[in-house]
Amino acid sequence: MTPTPEERVAEFARDFAKLQNEISKAIVGQREVVEQTLVALFAGGHVLLEGVPGLGKTYLVRSLAESLNVRFSRIQFTPDLMPADIIGTELIVEDERGRKSFEFQPGPVFTQILLADEINRATPKTQSALLEAMQEKSLTVSGETRKLGPPFFVLATQNPLEMEGTYPLPEAQLDRFFFKIHVPFPSLDDLMEIAKRTTGSGEAVLETALGPEELARMQALVREVAIARHVERFAARLVLATHPEGDCAAPLVSQFVRYGASPRAMQTLILAGKVAALNDGRVHVAFEDIAAAAPPALRHRIILNFEGEAEGVSTDNIIAEALAQVPREADGVG
Repeated sequence: MTPTPEERVAEFARDFAKLQNEISKAIVGQREVVEQTLVALFAGGHVLLEGVPGLGKTYLVRSLAESLNVRFSRIQFTPDLMPADIIGTELIVEDERGRKSFEFQPGPVFTQILLADEINRATPKTQSALLEAMQEKSLTVSGETRKLGPPFFVLATQNPLEMEGTYPLPEAQLDRFFFKIHVPFPSLDDLMEIAKRTTGSGEAVLETALGPEELARMQALVREVAIARHVERFAARLVLATHPEGDCAAPLVSQFVRYGASPRAMQTLILAGKVAALNDGRVHVAFEDIAAAAPPALRHRIILNFEGEAEGVSTDNIIAEALAQVPREADGVG
């Protein structure tokens, strides 16, 4: 029997919670970080995690891969890392008759969940090697297109400190990340729990919460969620409010922003809103879903001008002002 739409929505919410709870067996606190990571996963996007060392960013990615029972690779980005170290290379091989030929040796990018650790420590040339993979979910090597995944999910980490020896990510690559998630420092209670778990003899044992087929089914369901035109218009106006040259620009935007968010930001807001709606048991996107997705969806897509950089302006403050300024109008109004 084919499940009803209500049953499919309820199943989505159950599976989302099941995966989140499984990861929480290993990750102390950071519930919002885990939730936002899963929103990006189910929307089919990639995630950039930013936080100081030792906050469990790498452990989060490993736990996610284990809970999904998918292939996992880790690349430690360093200044001497080359594109071929990521993509792979062609090697000369010799068969039993002595005939030589080229054979492609796949790199670590040919996986399902890829951890790009400290991505801002590699050169722009090497960072750009991920561009095609992240956008197309395939790679063209020696004229042959090779598919990645499914699923193919990139989680990159970067350290906001120790800027010496780091290379800022190009705007084009930043835009390919669905969310940029700030990983906060743990609270006192969380620190105590971390110490208890990591200095004792016990170790978290994670079970498979979802398989690749179930994940693909959930990702397909996200695309089916309806969004009203006035909610879609709210997302579009929110993106336009980040552009200093536009009529909708917020005051902070006009003063401190050089470039606003791209059209890909609107796609991110809508897809994240659809995941949030399903997780809340709804089949339509609300204004609140778009507003909740705005900080992680927009913060890395807003490029500050010289004054904004000098003043240390936070893009989150700019987003908050834009959210307060953009009207939430009913259909047929405005």
